[in-house]
Amino acid sequence: MRSLTRLGQAISLARRRRHLTQQDLAQRIGSSANTVRRMEAGHPGTALVHVARAMQVFGELGQLDQLLDTPQDSIGLTLMDEKLPQRVRKSRKTPESGAF
Repeated sequence: MRSLTRLGQAISLARRRRHLTQQDLAQRIGSSANTVRRMEAGHPGTALVHVARAMQVFGELGQLDQLLDTPQDSIGLTLMDEKLPQRVRKSRKTPESGAF
């Protein structure tokens, strides 16, 4: 929940730095001022689409790509490494009959 609160604070700061009111941002993202207030408060029920649209308004939409950077996902990579085979062998496929 702290992450949502920090995200909400960052959205509020970005909005205020651009001299936008909550109503201005709401109009730009196609929502209500109440939605913007809840988003800035870090409310967990706020739809991700509103956050994405706000990031687009701020020119930061590309930052969404880094929310879950899978090449840097140490837990996921560790879990995958645990399932790697100890040895890799070539399969013994018999040639199809009649093929020379």
